[in-house]
Amino acid sequence: MGMWDEETFLEHEITSVMTDRPHKTELYHDIPPTCWPIVYSPDYNITFMGLEKLHPFDAGKWGKVINFLKEEKLIADDVIVRAQEATEQDLLVVHTRRYLNRLKWSFAVAAITEIPPVLFLPNFLVQRKVLRPLRTQTGGTIMAGKLAIERGWAINVGGGFHHCSSDKGGGFCAYADITLTIKFLFERIEGVSKATIIDLDAHQGNGHERDFMEDSRVYIMDVYNRYIYPGDGFAKRAIKRKIELDWGTEDTEYLQKVKTHVEGAVNEVKPDIIIYNAGTDVLDGDPLGGLAISPQGIIERDEIVFRAARKHRIPILMVTSGGYQKRTARIIADSIVNLHNLGLIDKEIVHGEVENPKVELMIRGGKK
Repeated sequence: MGMWDEETFLEHEITSVMTDRPHKTELYHDIPPTCWPIVYSPDYNITFMGLEKLHPFDAGKWGKVINFLKEEKLIADDVIVRAQEATEQDLLVVHTRRYLNRLKWSFAVAAITEIPPVLFLPNFLVQRKVLRPLRTQTGGTIMAGKLAIERGWAINVGGGFHHCSSDKGGGFCAYADITLTIKFLFERIEGVSKATIIDLDAHQGNGHERDFMEDSRVYIMDVYNRYIYPGDGFAKRAIKRKIELDWGTEDTEYLQKVKTHVEGAVNEVKPDIIIYNAGTDVLDGDPLGGLAISPQGIIERDEIVFRAARKHRIPILMVTSGGYQKRTARIIADSIVNLHNLGLIDKEIVHGEVENPKVELMIRGGKK
């Protein structure tokens, strides 16, 4: 949705008329029950001549999370769901062709990823070394959406590109994986017609907010530092439950607000799925987040959200989003281990997590 001009609007109208049925995708194939609903690919990690070090984002954190989970004996390679790259047809479910064409210019990608030297690279290298990892993480989020419905929960170890909307990227977010995941679910999974986004990254999630501005099927709760990027006043109009934090907010106040408002959100609207954007840039000392949450506070925050999903029997998909310190990978892994130790996530299919009878039928009967 958002502030589309006439050309963009017409492009989407024409596309919707031409595509009466969902396109064929490789992202919704069946996953063996032996796999955990944890999605990852080594292709997530961005490594190219040290360029990734020019952005404060730890562009290898996703692989580090997986390595920590292996060390904890929680997972092994053969039980992880391997993410697949989202194709152009997958991306066109949300993105305009004009926006995707813009990504064929290195200067546009340099601006979106906030890595200026990308400007000087040939675009074929930008596609391979920068955008392909982001497309693979985007595919991972879409895959995890289906898994969450089937299993009761899923985690994409990457994704959470919440600053990207259908026709504009920014803040290291080139593809709108959250919007795409919800649109895929609405189009392809019978019985999924309402979604709640709980965005707890330190930054406002203006991308999905612009995309769902006029869509009453999507309820958005956003908790963020009011003083930092993006400060998108127009996008704020899409937030149904807005919690703006001050500089240096600490655990006690933060966790109390999260607990109160997560419970309030799921009581206000009972969704068919929760998309949880679990950014760790709320961590004390983060160079961009400006908040002061402890590692234990982040673990407790994730626990609050998963407990609410379990209590209300709502499938939940977690994406890892922002987090700009080297120690965030360890915290994400510790949080996932904690959720497992508490019985809030488990490898077994959680049939009892879903109340929607149409979704129950889809899980048992296997709607493709």
